[in-house]
Amino acid sequence: MSRLIDLFLACCLVLVLLTPDHACGDKPNIVVILADDLGYSDLGCYGGEIDTRHLDSLAEEGLRFTRFYNSGRCWPTRASLLTGYYAQQVRRDKLPGIEPSGGRGVRPDWAPLLPELIRGAGYRSYHTGKWHIDSKPIAAGFDRSYWLNDQARFFSPQRIFIDDVRQPAIPRGTGYYATIDLADQAIAILKQHENETPDQPFFHYIAFTAPHFPLHALPQDIDRYRDVYNVGWDAIRGERWDNMRDEWLNHVLSPVERNTGAPYRRPEDIEAYGPGEVALPVHWDSLNDEQKNFQATKMAIHAAMIDRMDKEIGRILDQLRAMNAYENTLILFLSDNGCSSELMIRDDGHDPAAKPGSADTHLCLGPGWSTVSNTPFRKHKTWVHEGGIATPLIVHWPAGVEAKMEDRTTPGHLIDFVPTVLELAGVNQTPRPGGPNLPGKSLLPVFRQDLDLQRESLWWSHENNNAIRVGDWKAVKTARGPWELYDLANDRTETRNLADAQPEYLQSLVAQWRELQKNFIEQARIEP
Repeated sequence: MSRLIDLFLACCLVLVLLTPDHACGDKPNIVVILADDLGYSDLGCYGGEIDTRHLDSLAEEGLRFTRFYNSGRCWPTRASLLTGYYAQQVRRDKLPGIEPSGGRGVRPDWAPLLPELIRGAGYRSYHTGKWHIDSKPIAAGFDRSYWLNDQARFFSPQRIFIDDVRQPAIPRGTGYYATIDLADQAIAILKQHENETPDQPFFHYIAFTAPHFPLHALPQDIDRYRDVYNVGWDAIRGERWDNMRDEWLNHVLSPVERNTGAPYRRPEDIEAYGPGEVALPVHWDSLNDEQKNFQATKMAIHAAMIDRMDKEIGRILDQLRAMNAYENTLILFLSDNGCSSELMIRDDGHDPAAKPGSADTHLCLGPGWSTVSNTPFRKHKTWVHEGGIATPLIVHWPAGVEAKMEDRTTPGHLIDFVPTVLELAGVNQTPRPGGPNLPGKSLLPVFRQDLDLQRESLWWSHENNNAIRVGDWKAVKTARGPWELYDLANDRTETRNLADAQPEYLQSLVAQWRELQKNFIEQARIEP
């Protein structure tokens, strides 16, 4: 009899260890907040000087992931986040011989978006902000959507959709600002949920357009940072490194890549910006006074955009508190790629005589300050060195995560979001007919403690910038460069290339990368 009791107690203990901390409550709500072109160190809680008190508070009350990854570009990241697959598997980034693929690729039917997968578990699904995925939000399974399909106009967007129906354009001079509007729309959707379906859990995907170019910000927000960046990008990068140095004791700050500029050569746009623009992250002291003033102003606008986004996130958090949903809402905040070094002019063009940050301008941050935003890493958005793919990830869930002010060093990737949500919702992860197994892992065990998820690899490819991470080792290459090899356990900043020291191991990683690419090509060819 005693042996049966012991066995029963052991089984109970196993169930406790395997069950999420919220088990005695309802299914959690889930809010995913995605920033656009935010750098790894732009947030205060990741070493930055920008005032992000609301996001910092979420990190203090929850978890901060230090080795989390996105896909290095807007649309591949969004595809992975909402399908659970690598973007190449579902034709949403380029693969040899697969047409169309990339930004115009269409997902196969076996790769639905997350709302379709969790609807049967009782979830209502909402979308607010940028989209950049094939199909339209309501057609893809969301119950409500406010789609801002015009991220290049923060003051007067021309393409807005509510529940997939196009709305009138916003004229200039109305006082409209996109970041505030997106928070307003998200709050309105949450209020509607509270009034009409309060007994159902919800998934809300909030995709801000900030701080993506053009650098558009409210004058009062810019004023807060007017003089902060006059010391220059070399000094600010050093200050950020000092703020995070305790976490990086066995690493060094990567050298500034002075000859790496924007990924696309557009000299006519750089010329149109005027004599203050700089195409490369040269030494700050080599700039003249006009260039220094112009560049410092650009970073002040970038900071203002992030500051305002944080304020609006604070309003969304207040709404969650007001509807008594804050405690049992899993909040995930991250960025779609590293900060951008791009320098280009789109849409309404750029008037160099207009006030910087206004609707008549189309400024981009450029490689000097992008290098700062991606501190301590190398390179920028579109590349798959750490500067292009490393993202902050803040996890906050009072009812489900007991840990407070803890870091998670477990490597993770966007492909892990869907398995995590499916486990929380109690939904079987069996793939749809014809589809491959989901490549990601549920993050729920990592919410409880910092542990290894025992995965074979993480994989990247974008515009022939390629990488694979196996354990703590990473093979990576630029589109025109050779494969490089790094031991990320001791060199996360990718400063010591071990390709010549360990050529055979490098080739084994490259072979794994190629085998996965071959598999993804075969999967992308699978018809519905």
